[in-house]
Amino acid sequence: MEYYKVKMLTVLSASILMLTSSIAMAQDNIVIAIGGSNCLCYLPVVLAKHLGEYERAGITVELADVKGGSDSLRALLGGSADVVSGYFDHCVSLAAKKQELQAFVTYDRFPGVVLAVSPVHNAEIRTIKDLAGKKVGVSAPGSTTDFFLKYMLNKNGLDPTSAAVVGIGVGLSAVAAMEQGQIDAAVLVDPSVTVLQNRHADLKILADTRTEKDTVAAFGGDYPGGALYSTSAWIAGHRNQAQSLTNAIVRTLRWIHEHSAEEIMAKMPDEMVGRNKALYLLALKNTIPMYSETGRMDPKGADAVLAMFSVGSPEIAGAHVDVGKTYTNSFVDQAGSATGEAPK
Repeated sequence: MEYYKVKMLTVLSASILMLTSSIAMAQDNIVIAIGGSNCLCYLPVVLAKHLGEYERAGITVELADVKGGSDSLRALLGGSADVVSGYFDHCVSLAAKKQELQAFVTYDRFPGVVLAVSPVHNAEIRTIKDLAGKKVGVSAPGSTTDFFLKYMLNKNGLDPTSAAVVGIGVGLSAVAAMEQGQIDAAVLVDPSVTVLQNRHADLKILADTRTEKDTVAAFGGDYPGGALYSTSAWIAGHRNQAQSLTNAIVRTLRWIHEHSAEEIMAKMPDEMVGRNKALYLLALKNTIPMYSETGRMDPKGADAVLAMFSVGSPEIAGAHVDVGKTYTNSFVDQAGSATGEAPK
């Protein structure tokens, strides 16, 4: 009898161990919703997978490609994604609606978005003020490209809703919409901008945030772009996973700044690079200065995001958002010691 009790306890212990192990494995499988994985603004998150940095950090990551930032956000809030690879400004805008989101590693120093005129409609549009009553493409309504459009309209004395917003996706679909004149203008990200500039020497750019100088011209200071963010509840319950993700991205950012554009391109999948490798390489060279070297959020940049939304949205201006709660640098600080370098 005693023998059977011991045997049952042994089997039970083994079952509990297997269950605990399965739960741990499930927690280490992370779904990241990404609003257009071929956008160079999100390259660090994709590159980390192809460098094997997620595996090195002890986690398995699935990149769920969706149409735009607003779709990524819906995936997160709907429970089909754990984390979003998207623009930090969603964390600020949702804070006004009492949704607690938090960015925990920031990989873009600048937004990298560009407001350009369709080559078909060059003669009709000379300035941003000419966009009133026009159709303007964005990756998806409610995405960062949409926010940027409304901000630029407001900054130029127009009603933020004076232009008709049209979702055109990113990549080839956005390029086609511009070249076919389906829209009058669009807010784009690279490599789409570089593709259009290469095909149309007279491409008219109304606003550009791909460099520090251009970003300061548009916003008056730094403006953080892409980051990994999630709900505050997920981060609180999955600190080890958030730390592992941060470690992977910080190492990837360091790798980017230690290698040439050619070496970076060689690590990217062929379907993202496309047939015209020279054009992709040019776009990549234009984009590399945009990537952070540390993964840290600049508090002044976060304040600039809140200021931008406060200008264009009375709801956010009146919500008294505590922007300090919409991001944390604690994981990046820890990643500095984990990767052998101190955060700057």
